[in-house]
Amino acid sequence: SLLSGACFLFTLIMYSTGLSDLRHMRMTRSVDSVQFLPFLTTDINNLSWLSYGALKGDGTLIFVNATGAVLQTLYISVYLHYCPRKRPMLLQTATLLGVLVLGFGYFWLLVPSPEARLQQLGLFCSTFTISMYLSPLADLAKVIQTKSTQRLSFSLTIATLLTSASWTLYGFQLRDPYIMVPNLPGILTSFIRLWLFWKYSQGQDRNYPLLQT
Repeated sequence: SLLSGACFLFTLIMYSTGLSDLRHMRMTRSVDSVQFLPFLTTDINNLSWLSYGALKGDGTLIFVNATGAVLQTLYISVYLHYCPRKRPMLLQTATLLGVLVLGFGYFWLLVPSPEARLQQLGLFCSTFTISMYLSPLADLAKVIQTKSTQRLSFSLTIATLLTSASWTLYGFQLRDPYIMVPNLPGILTSFIRLWLFWKYSQGQDRNYPLLQT
């Protein structure tokens, strides 16, 4: 459907903002000013929603999150290749993957009912997504404190707003609160960011510019 296509398109645009970081790492052969944790948590989020989509039989969720997982894994691999101190990053990766494997083991082995499994997995995915959307609030507080939006990305803000709105509508169409509810904070935080861009002078969008072709 048109809404499924919008979910895929806007989510892919949001994920592709990481291509600028990938290009920066390849050109400088370093990971300066590039954060590792967002790649890792987004990858875990994609794998979780991929499992939910597979259990639900939702092709849109499967396709979008499989594509996202491939992209995030690529970003992680390039980061680890150029990172001089790999041990802390590998430890973070192993820890989150261990939690993910334990979670999958719980859902698939200890929750026999497919309906209960779908509900509990949906609740886990929703909670994880909400925490990701709310995690940048500390940056927003610093923007207000410094009265500068230089640390914010306008392109990523627009991509997040469109992605969150499309998934909210998609969840509403399916009457699936686990898809609809966790994307509402993404809409809220995006509007807060836009208000900050309007209120304070806009710094150059250097951190996550969309890849120009």
